[in-house]
Amino acid sequence: MTETFSSSESSNSQQELRSPKALQRRCWELDAVRKQKIKEAAQLSDQMQETEQYLATSEEVTEALEALSSQLFEQQLALIQEKLTIALQEVLEQPLKLNAVAEWKRNGASVEFQIERDGNLEDIIRGQGGSVANILSVGLRMFALMTLDESEHRRVLVLDEQDCWLRPDLVPRLVKIIHEAGQALGFQIIMISHHDPTLFERYADCIYQFTPSAGGVQVQRIETDWQMSD
Repeated sequence: MTETFSSSESSNSQQELRSPKALQRRCWELDAVRKQKIKEAAQLSDQMQETEQYLATSEEVTEALEALSSQLFEQQLALIQEKLTIALQEVLEQPLKLNAVAEWKRNGASVEFQIERDGNLEDIIRGQGGSVANILSVGLRMFALMTLDESEHRRVLVLDEQDCWLRPDLVPRLVKIIHEAGQALGFQIIMISHHDPTLFERYADCIYQFTPSAGGVQVQRIETDWQMSD
């Protein structure tokens, strides 16, 4: 269907647009548009200022966060030094001190551990035939386990012959420290050892002795001092 307009209708439409009321209404519409554009321009200007301020401070914020991260890391490292120094001295009864030296490279930290005795440095791996390394390994594993999310990781630590380089008379001291740390931190700790089970009786909550035989491995539960005192 085709619609047609006469020249008289077109003329009437133009006359309506040129009428004072139509012009006034049109002016109001344009003024409203102008005000909206002014408002939008002001909002954009505010956003640009906020962005410029953020960019101006972002570098400072980044540096501050890096400094805070470094500070917290140093505090944790100092705590590790303190606790593991105590462990070494209590187990080995020697004037040993753990030094942890951190070095920052490529936004990451590497740590070198050293043992100090009377101001002299000793090799950790070969020191005391490996007993120093075993004690430090236990402590570092505990610290590492503390950092894990408990909702995703059970706090269970298995120590496989961590006492292998210790003299028998030093084993109960290591077991004591492990037991106390496990209770304080809420860890379940399982120790596997070839030492005599009697060395663990004083501090272990439960002892199982595995003995190979012709009929297979025999398992015997040994009563501990804790259980006998109950």
